[in-house]
Amino acid sequence: MKKTSEIIARVINELFGSDTSVELTRPEPQFGDFATNIALKLAKDIGKSPREIAEKISEKMQGNNDFKKIEVAGPGFINISLTDQALVELTQYKPVASNQALSYVIEYSCPNAFKELHTGHLYQTILGDVMARLIESTGASVHRTSFGGDIGLHVAKCLYGMVQNLGGELPQKLDDISKAPMERAYWISQCYVAGSQAYENEFAAKNQIELYNQTVYKIHDSNEHGTPIAEIYWTTRQWSFDYFEAFYSILHVDNMRYIPESSTAELGLSLVKDGLEKGIFKESDGAVVFEGDLQKKLHTRVFITSKGLPTYETKDIGVIFTEKQDYNFDKRLLITGNEQSEYMKVVFAAADALSPGLESAMHHVTNGTVRFGDGKKMSSRLGNVSRAIDVVNFVKDRIRDIGSQADIIDDVALGAIKFEFLRHRVGNDIAFDIEESVSIHGSSGPYLQYAHARACSILEKSKYSENPEFIMSGSLEESERSLVRKLGEYNEALDKSVNELMPHHICTYLYELAQEFNRFYEKSRIIDSDREILRIQIVIMYRDTLARGLNMLGIVAPEKM
Repeated sequence: MKKTSEIIARVINELFGSDTSVELTRPEPQFGDFATNIALKLAKDIGKSPREIAEKISEKMQGNNDFKKIEVAGPGFINISLTDQALVELTQYKPVASNQALSYVIEYSCPNAFKELHTGHLYQTILGDVMARLIESTGASVHRTSFGGDIGLHVAKCLYGMVQNLGGELPQKLDDISKAPMERAYWISQCYVAGSQAYENEFAAKNQIELYNQTVYKIHDSNEHGTPIAEIYWTTRQWSFDYFEAFYSILHVDNMRYIPESSTAELGLSLVKDGLEKGIFKESDGAVVFEGDLQKKLHTRVFITSKGLPTYETKDIGVIFTEKQDYNFDKRLLITGNEQSEYMKVVFAAADALSPGLESAMHHVTNGTVRFGDGKKMSSRLGNVSRAIDVVNFVKDRIRDIGSQADIIDDVALGAIKFEFLRHRVGNDIAFDIEESVSIHGSSGPYLQYAHARACSILEKSKYSENPEFIMSGSLEESERSLVRKLGEYNEALDKSVNELMPHHICTYLYELAQEFNRFYEKSRIIDSDREILRIQIVIMYRDTLARGLNMLGIVAPEKM
């Protein structure tokens, strides 16, 4: 596509002395391989009718070896059909590493210690991993981070629930809890639910929890490990970290650095206090705030409480500057739920006030709510959260019920979950339909995994499947050409996904590609046909393109299903 755009731009410059970029679109196949409305855009500046401009461009392009046919349509559209050889060359195109010199930080998932990961974390973990893969495909250096609370009121609520469950501040009783990370996490979450309910309903419990909240900060300030409550805190905090690591391993997501809030609070406090002296922050009723700005649509938020404790806002400032110090990022991408949108605008504005220009390097990607059959959004505070591990296990059970081979159940289940999340446009709410996600008919991960395995099966039957290069002999038949044309669109889908940070473009493309292959397979005999060599080479390209696309989505491309 880029080569054709550049040819048209060069022709326009030669004819009219105008430097312009040319945008190409993919028309219906009967109209050609590419189309452009550039003549309509140039008409006013050049002072000629769009049709006349289009005809001159078309005439000048005639004779180029890449083009089989160039036609002017309607008021001035240009339809372009490539030669078969040029179509094949499109499938070999390698994207330019346009961001090779850039350093990116992508912060995603971000679960709090002392809580379980829910479906929102599951989605954001999968989305963040694919965002990282997309940006890495441009040659950038990508640093994956996750930021979560290991201090704060939720921790104090959990500690209260633990103490009640253990019958007192008795760390030795932790030995009676299961050693399995998932079961430990469940026990912790149940203690959190109990503590949250006590905080809302019992005056004495609320006072004790607020005391625990201050105690946790003191534990960090003095690095206290000797008291019973400190021992309970440090032990169960590590249990949370072990649980995160175990869960990310299940998802095949790695190389993620977890940054706890306790490690950013001191830096955040220092920066906010310095900003207070410079007039960036203001005092208000004993607290320190960042004042809102109606013109910028920013509301006022507290950064240090009247008790001198840092809020989430201050700890977010701390993590931004920690990541800047550690990675010197050129771009920082943060993925959270939509509900964090207004909050993060204030945090970004405060960070920019502390370090002018920093906000322009940061981009906040927000996602909608994940809902299941009952349409409810779950809440960890109420104890009815949809646990991420439950979703994974349920989908695995459905894959097992359908009859998949035992050795690929995990890969197919993850393929189902990842594709079901990623096929939706980022930012929209997601209605997660488990039955659709596991189907091998329709737009699903298992369908595409099966398509890849099917291609591998065809190749196994041919003695020509080891031929590594595409060798043209004569012209392509209609079904062959249609499939090769679709294969040439992969990098366009990849570029679009990267530029818009929207992985669903790749999902849509892969589904359309598999459908195009089905049409090809119905019309074109492959094994033992007189065109077997050529068609096997097309199947190889198809298999490899499916594998590249699935890998970009973090999905295994199995050879058998």
